[in-house]
Amino acid sequence: MRSGSLRSSRSSAKSKTRNEITLKLRNDQFSGLLLLALALFVGWQNRAYPLGSLQEPGPGYTPLLIAVFLGAMGLLIAVRGGASAPMRETRWPEGMRAVVILLACGAATYALEPIGYRITIAALLVFFLGVGERKKPWIVATVAVAFSLLSYYFIATLLRVPLPQGPFGW
Repeated sequence: MRSGSLRSSRSSAKSKTRNEITLKLRNDQFSGLLLLALALFVGWQNRAYPLGSLQEPGPGYTPLLIAVFLGAMGLLIAVRGGASAPMRETRWPEGMRAVVILLACGAATYALEPIGYRITIAALLVFFLGVGERKKPWIVATVAVAFSLLSYYFIATLLRVPLPQGPFGW
């Protein structure tokens, strides 16, 4: 009989410890750990590019430096984040809005090649400003058209970075 109660008290202590650890995770600690995970992922993906040397850096040099810096900052935030609010107490009043923005950006990523840069950016801005922010239609149209055309001019023409043209060649 005693061994059964001893086992249940051990498993109860283990689950209590797990719950206490989960409850004590703070917002800044979670954010720091996410940044660290992102840095590790970028560093891992960067293996495909040659680093070069200090005198002649290769294409993988700058992304690796950025990943190291991001990882160091994430670790620093995680270590120093003990004073922030606990994760369980955090409310997400704008959580649905963030999900909609993320989904819209994902849809724009997939639409970029088939319909082109200018149309995709204009449509994304119409969605963000017209639907999300409920701005006046003339402001939405002006900003969407001007931004998509000017950003295309700067990126594709001045910087000579090729951007998707779309079905109409513009």
